Amino acid sequence: MTAADRKVEQAGAPIQGEVQVQGEALSPDALVTITGRNVEVPEHFQERVNTKLAKIEKLDPTLTSFNVELKHEPNPRREAQAERIQITATGSGHLARAEAREETFYAALDSAVDKLERSLRKVKARRNIAMSGHRAPKGTGELAAQIEADAKAEQERAAAQAGKYDVDPYEGLVDDLTPGQIVRTKVHPNTPRSVDDALSEMELVGHDFYLFVDEETNRPAVVYRRHAFDYGLIELAPEGEID
Repeated sequence: MTAADRKVEQAGAPIQGEVQVQGEALSPDALVTITGRNVEVPEHFQERVNTKLAKIEKLDPTLTSFNVELKHEPNPRREAQAERIQITATGSGHLARAEAREETFYAALDSAVDKLERSLRKVKARRNIAMSGHRAPKGTGELAAQIEADAKAEQERAAAQAGKYDVDPYEGLVDDLTPGQIVRTKVHPNTPRSVDDALSEMELVGHDFYLFVDEETNRPAVVYRRHAFDYGLIELAPEGEID
């Protein structure tokens, strides 16, 4: 059997009868593209993906497309994380991304959807606070409390899984990898945006920092996570402008 012949069922996933949903399967209005790398994606798994994404779409009706990628990584030392799913949701001028590696594709799908849902809920709460016309102090207000609770839950979940992902992601893929090398390069548009928008984008893509051009100062800037659920902001300015 070739790698292309591998099916989701053969990756340790439940049989078809275990993934049937009650009633008619849901499907999002947004375009859904599902691709498999080294795997064949059966129809019943595609239906499960659509059902999950239909619920995600309700959190952000501006989403126009979902790209779901399944990949099997045949590394016997990482068997418990062999099945990877990455979901990229694209909307009007923004995108959200979540990735998970688990023992089965079904577990990876649930984990990735949970991450995507948490990110969208955080951004929705931030936008609601901004639309109210004031900044709610941390720890007050229902929305601010929800953001903090979600962040704390994510922190506890990461602590519980400490060591699970403490592996070299390039092990077995590159024979002559030298530590400290640049292994990936990205170029992004420099459309100016507000600090609030930058924070929202950072939450949506699940990163710890976000590089952008501040629309108020027209300077290159970075927002980043700090302890206790706070954020930091760094801006670059000509030497003559710095006191």
